[in-house]
Amino acid sequence: MGTLQHKSKDPGKLRVAVISVSTTRDLSQDKSGTWIKQQAKKEGHEVVVHHVVTDEIAAIRNMVEHVVTQITPNAILLTGGTGISPRDVTIEAVTPLFTKKLTAFATLFAMLSFEEIDSAALLSRARAGIINSVAVFCMPGSLKACKLACNQLIFPELGHIVTHMSEAP
Repeated sequence: MGTLQHKSKDPGKLRVAVISVSTTRDLSQDKSGTWIKQQAKKEGHEVVVHHVVTDEIAAIRNMVEHVVTQITPNAILLTGGTGISPRDVTIEAVTPLFTKKLTAFATLFAMLSFEEIDSAALLSRARAGIINSVAVFCMPGSLKACKLACNQLIFPELGHIVTHMSEAP
């Protein structure tokens, strides 16, 4: 079955969770997470939760596991904590939970970022994968990076990804 046939089976409205990773922000200051939430709704999806969690491996991992098992969204969109500073630990917290990795997300995000910010794209460690039939995307905390990831990669393919995850083995 070709890509267009798969996309024609797009499930439409999906359940999306937004998690912002920050040591300094709360929901009232969360520009990137708030934008993702609003954009998901514009795309026709239901935002089932929007949380801010501190930049600590255990806190991030516990939040992701809670959302996956208790809220059961189709996708979790994480923003923040993907850089290279010692406090950026989203990738270390989340990637061990992946049962499958969507490796092309990091490659495509880096390519698109390079077109916009040149060699500074080297500092991003964006990742995506699957945890218990939930698509999980980890993107930088900057609003510009979130817009790039969501508009050019995540939302155009999210229905297609969810369709594949729901196929029988």
